[in-house]
Amino acid sequence: MDITLQVNGVSRAVDVDPRMSLLDLLRERLALIGPKKGCDHGQCGACTVLIDGRRANSCLALAVAMDGSEIVTVEGLAEGEALHPLQAAFIEHDAFQCGYCTPGQLCSAAGMLGEPGPSAVTEDLRADPELTPAEIRERMSGNLCRCGAYPNIVTAIAEVAP
Repeated sequence: MDITLQVNGVSRAVDVDPRMSLLDLLRERLALIGPKKGCDHGQCGACTVLIDGRRANSCLALAVAMDGSEIVTVEGLAEGEALHPLQAAFIEHDAFQCGYCTPGQLCSAAGMLGEPGPSAVTEDLRADPELTPAEIRERMSGNLCRCGAYPNIVTAIAEVAP
């Protein structure tokens, strides 16, 4: 099937098998290797990208369903040579070790910063809570890091949070 989507600001027209995941399209057909295939079941978050500004596991999204969508991968977070503030904060706070989960962590954090409303740890469910370390940990809980860099990831995100 022929689809057209914006990937990191570039319009891409591609012919895809209806069964192909967005992750496989990005990695195998568009040579964007930032999103990683970790579990391929939506459990680890290594494949997280932004779809129309919202974070999503690209291993669970069918490419054909993305027709007309805007996709941002970790490669599209920076503006030219200028790193995204989250990327700079991850470097400054050493928020990665092996780096396998880092692209998904960065995309998830970028999406999370734009998501209003409470989470499971918010005391007042009618409030738009401050992004405390507990809120950040809860909101980032879908992104796993086998190295255990969580304290530095939370610190880096907190530095950039509004």
